[in-house]
Amino acid sequence: MKKRSLVAVSYLNTKPLLHGIVHEGLDQELDIQLEIPSVCAAKLEQRKVDFGLIPVAAIPSLSSPHIISDFCIGTERTVRTVCIFSDVPIEEIDKIYLDFHSRTSVQLCQILCEEYWKITPEFIPAQEGFFDHIQSTTAALVIGDRTIALEEKHPYIYDLGEAWYDHTGLPFVFAAWVSHQKMDDDFIARFNAAMQVGVEMIPQLIYLLPKPDPNFDLETYFTENISYHLDSQKRAALDLFLKKIEKRSLQTA
Repeated sequence: MKKRSLVAVSYLNTKPLLHGIVHEGLDQELDIQLEIPSVCAAKLEQRKVDFGLIPVAAIPSLSSPHIISDFCIGTERTVRTVCIFSDVPIEEIDKIYLDFHSRTSVQLCQILCEEYWKITPEFIPAQEGFFDHIQSTTAALVIGDRTIALEEKHPYIYDLGEAWYDHTGLPFVFAAWVSHQKMDDDFIARFNAAMQVGVEMIPQLIYLLPKPDPNFDLETYFTENISYHLDSQKRAALDLFLKKIEKRSLQTA
């Protein structure tokens, strides 16, 4: 039997979901690839994989996207690992480097700057090592595990999950499991069950994973910052976010 191919985000926040896949033996029937979010999106767009955990901003670029799981990478409020780092208050920022790892966070940052913070900085597409250029009125959007090393380096940190919540009253979905075509119900049921097992095993998993920083609390991150269930509130938030990026694309077309 030909294995289904899967691409997933390589960040710390995905580890419980991957652990569930392995624990339940689904890895035996999957070709699993791990990449940064933007590459996950590209691989699915180019049909190099059957499905993947991709940044939700990439969903409109797919011809027939199907969200296949009740699990995601989301946050109820404070996500901690998607932030603008700055040496000055948000209203004084005039340039923001945009992390190349994820389209979702870039779109979210631009929406929040316009609608929530009411600022119009110059947005600069970033390259590797860009967060070393945070200084004066130049800030940077940084996502993923790299944010942890920056938490003590800059006096102003703006959490995009928290800002979205304050702006909309809704949680946020950063990445979802998406395929090009509908998948069979049996596989989806087994996949969702594996996701649930992974989330339930977080208390055991935190003893197996190395801490990215001695002061980083894995349990708090997995259980309070990241929220894995794609419930009705997150689906409403996702619909709202996709409508906002569609509106932005029409305005710039």
